[in-house]
Amino acid sequence: MPLTYKTAGVDIDAGDELVERIKPLAAATRIPEVIADVGGFAGLCGLPAGIEEPVLVSGTDGVGTKLKVAFATGVHDTIGFDLVGMCVNDIVTCGARPLFFLDYFATGRLDVAVGESVVRGIAAACKESGCALLGGETAELPGMYADGEYDLAGFAVGVVARKKIVDGRRVMAGDLALALPSSGLHSNGYSLARKALFDAMKLSLTDRPTELEGKSVGEALLVPTRLYPRAVQAVLAAGVDVRAMSHITGGGLPGNLPRVLPDGLGVRVEGTWRRPPIFDLVQQAGGVAESEMRRTFNGGIGFVFVVPASEAKRAETALRDAGESPFLLGPVVTHEADRAFEERVEWSA
Repeated sequence: MPLTYKTAGVDIDAGDELVERIKPLAAATRIPEVIADVGGFAGLCGLPAGIEEPVLVSGTDGVGTKLKVAFATGVHDTIGFDLVGMCVNDIVTCGARPLFFLDYFATGRLDVAVGESVVRGIAAACKESGCALLGGETAELPGMYADGEYDLAGFAVGVVARKKIVDGRRVMAGDLALALPSSGLHSNGYSLARKALFDAMKLSLTDRPTELEGKSVGEALLVPTRLYPRAVQAVLAAGVDVRAMSHITGGGLPGNLPRVLPDGLGVRVEGTWRRPPIFDLVQQAGGVAESEMRRTFNGGIGFVFVVPASEAKRAETALRDAGESPFLLGPVVTHEADRAFEERVEWSA
């Protein structure tokens, strides 16, 4: 019997069916700048009118071993939401408006229903972020992945006027850092979280420990990444002098906030907030030191704005009007120029 691509493990018909299922999902995210539909060799998107010296801003990311939780639970409609969040939350730190997103989905054997579920989450997050799902790539790679598993990568492009780029250069001592809460782990630290919960504490995905306030372990781990583009646009549209923005991902506050601060400056964390209970459960399960928690997870903070003290109230008002719950993280303070990177975030308690 002669070999075919299908007997070798690649089902072209399944790939074509997935493309057809994706088309209406992508169409629902269309923005005025999009020129072509999904299905060609490339996606086309024009630049918005009225932007003086437009600068393109790009970012790429994945979702790490959070994928393992999706595989184990069979819940695939939020992991794509995470993928978009990890990319668009990065590019908006420059003050950019997200324009479009592309995804890369690779699997050993294409399950059309799973693929559609993943892309449905991607499309939902694109729509909420105000950007178009412009296209992507589905790769069926027999022998590369275990049965039922896949990998994801995402790519986002945004635009900002050159004179409106937010780059942190104007941050000075006395400015204030305002924080927005995270929804949970987002998409970082899952290797440590899984080790603590499943290996050390011997929990299962369906267990409902009292610490999780009614959620199962699987549900708490799969809470989608929060999207911050609308919040950023609300603050910028209000005319607030935003001097820096930071997306708090892997590395937590110590690993991310200093990235947008000039040398010799840091932030003293004085604010208090209630972090989602999954953090306390992970810490308890693995006996994880607080310092390790802070440098691994977002700790309940997903995004930070740095503004002049005189602008803080206006920024808070704009964020609350946008449905957010901002809180004061702390002031920008001076540090010795040679202080270690992570030590530029100091904790008052």
